[in-house]
Amino acid sequence: MGESAVTVMASLPQSSPISSLSPPEVPMELHVQNRGKLVRALRDHLMAASQPVRGFVLLQGGEERTRYCTDHVELFRQESYFAYLFGVREPGFYGAIDVLSGQSVLFAPRLPAEYAVWLGEIKASSYFKERYMVDMTYFVDEIAQVLYDLDGESGKPLLFLLHGLNTDSKNFSKPAEFKEMEKFETDLITLHPILTECRVFKSKLELDLIQYANDVSSEAHVEVMRRISTDMKEYQLESIFLHHIYMYGGCRHCSYTCICATGENSAVLHYGHAAAPNDRALKEGDIALFDMGAEYHFYGSDITCSFPVSGKFTNDQAAIYNAVLKAHDSVIKSITPGVSWIDMHKLAEKIILESLKTVGIIVGDIDEMVEERLGAIFLPHGLGHLLGIDTHDPGGYTEGMERPKEPGLSSLRTIRELKEGMVITVEPGCYFIDALLNPALEHPMLSKFLKKEELDRFNNFGGVRIESDVVVTSNGSRNLTNVPRQTWEIEAVMAGEPWPLKQKQLPNGLA
Repeated sequence: MGESAVTVMASLPQSSPISSLSPPEVPMELHVQNRGKLVRALRDHLMAASQPVRGFVLLQGGEERTRYCTDHVELFRQESYFAYLFGVREPGFYGAIDVLSGQSVLFAPRLPAEYAVWLGEIKASSYFKERYMVDMTYFVDEIAQVLYDLDGESGKPLLFLLHGLNTDSKNFSKPAEFKEMEKFETDLITLHPILTECRVFKSKLELDLIQYANDVSSEAHVEVMRRISTDMKEYQLESIFLHHIYMYGGCRHCSYTCICATGENSAVLHYGHAAAPNDRALKEGDIALFDMGAEYHFYGSDITCSFPVSGKFTNDQAAIYNAVLKAHDSVIKSITPGVSWIDMHKLAEKIILESLKTVGIIVGDIDEMVEERLGAIFLPHGLGHLLGIDTHDPGGYTEGMERPKEPGLSSLRTIRELKEGMVITVEPGCYFIDALLNPALEHPMLSKFLKKEELDRFNNFGGVRIESDVVVTSNGSRNLTNVPRQTWEIEAVMAGEPWPLKQKQLPNGLA
């Protein structure tokens, strides 16, 4: 380790972080409920289509992968649809559900004897039956025979296989494959939209896990706020977050690659990838944008905090931050069943534009700006996305829905009306991105709204994003995220005050 790195590490605060959390036991009843939910939905669909209620849902779990041609095995994380239905953490499994009876079957890989030497005890079938609360367990090489025996009908048994488009990644889910599959009738159309819609609406047990992931992540974000200082590297703040969620929260996985952006990097929407690996040195005057979320038993969180590296907001930082915070808070207050997500995005855009006009960065009529899509210059991404077992949970676009084509709106990951039980992120932002601002300054319609001399003041400013995870309730919403949001709250926590703040710490007599 170089001398400068040693110096920086030695300068980090050494007080041990305190966590009030303890990793909860995960009830496998959660996945029993998920399977029951799917069976009911599938039966309803078949009866509505005047089709016989028969067949098996068959899913193939994820497989372990090595790093390219090496024998280095990458840390396994279960395929999400399989995790939703069965909760299995091990690779190489298949799972089946009898649509008529509702009975569930797990098929485990038949492991070689040397597995016990290198990787540990070879579990008996009864272990998986009990642990994952399924009705039966067999080996993968018994799939064909077992399903034929369970079907008990003449002719080929029917398999509902998972095949459909993920509207975020544009990738297709992989249908199960196994030996002797030609002996079965297969349906590649029915299952995917029904199972995806099941995942959109969360049960109480699912919400409990998402809440826990939020609690762990919120606590870790606060710890990062407390320990940040100039001359640190971005990756050191990432490491504080990762340590906290694993050490105190039992979260081995993150929901996604951590975005630890400071200064001009905070205008890079998905910073933190291999070509931009959170490696910049922090400077006095930087704004920090940290987008990080823990995952616990497959269920995730997605939280973004923005704050000044110095611990004190400058006037410009406070102006941009409060513009985004006002949009964030207004959207959350407006969320209720029946609300259009497109309308929520436009609300956030309009509030940010109004604030930028107050600051003097833009001029003109706000409604005309909205019509000309000026907001997409400062907020180029969508307002938020469904959240669950995947960070960008599927179901944002159902069959027949078309993605908008207008700037900004085309980035929306869903355009649905909100309904009770959905979990969605609210993440407005305001960024100063040269790749968008420079063409806008030359644009015949957009340039009249922009004051270049004022914009120049924000060169290398970066951006601000504020993101919380929200569940839609019967009469509104509930924010699952608990981090400092007001500028004075952030400054107090960064100065060492406990979070949540005590009543006496509120400024100006606020209650």
